Amino acid sequence: MRIDKWLSAVNVIKRRTIASDMVKSNVVSINGIKAKASKNVAIGDKITIEYLKGLKHYEVLQIPTTKTIPKSKKDEYVRELL
Repeated sequence: MRIDKWLSAVNVIKRRTIASDMVKSNVVSINGIKAKASKNVAIGDKITIEYLKGLKHYEVLQIPTTKTIPKSKKDEYVRELL
């Protein structure tokens, strides 16, 4: 699954267009490498997002098979790292 699609599907970012813009602005990294929108996400990847207030780190636990998942199941797909 593409990084922009994954970010919106697991409710890390609200809309896919915002996720795409963030990837194009080079604020999203996968395993320490700046991501391109076409980059696929794999289980175990470490994703970093550079917000104005600081960095957020996430780990991919699962890849969703549907367009979106319920917010209550977010913890099954992504883990926020400290």
